[in-house]
Amino acid sequence: MGRTLELNPVSSITADAIGQPGQRVFYLQARQGLTTITIETEKEQVRALALGIHQFLEELVQRFPDRAELDRIDQRDLVLAPPFEPEFKVGQMGLGYDSDSDRVVIVAQELQTEEAEPDSGATARFWITRGQAKAMADHSLNVVAQGRPLCPLCGRPISAEGHFCPKRNGHAIDLIVQ
Repeated sequence: MGRTLELNPVSSITADAIGQPGQRVFYLQARQGLTTITIETEKEQVRALALGIHQFLEELVQRFPDRAELDRIDQRDLVLAPPFEPEFKVGQMGLGYDSDSDRVVIVAQELQTEEAEPDSGATARFWITRGQAKAMADHSLNVVAQGRPLCPLCGRPISAEGHFCPKRNGHAIDLIVQ
């Protein structure tokens, strides 16, 4: 069994990126007091997590209408802080909810190599308020949107040098972003 990293509850959580568009590294980072846990993610994992959180929070409002109000989050809590050395690279993530504590849990599992023993990867669990979840999801979508524009035909990023689009099948010139 792999190691488990757990912060319950977190004092702050964010998903953000370091670097220039096209070369950014994405992180999910949670803090509790002096403890900081940073894990590396992919851009699309951040996008999927943010969209999943928004949908999950809507479902929670349907199930628990008396819990519609969210706590307010300081924008300074959405900024990455050192250390930037990740504990692991994420393979998959999931969401859960504990109605007794009114906390959302983000579960991130380490990306496993083919050589790794089954169930040997690390797992991180971050217990957050619904307000922290919404603030992080909103911030994450803004971070993802700051990247390179996506090709309207194939959905792949377009770099400043141009873009080879397989959907154009070689019949049109490359798209150039100015």
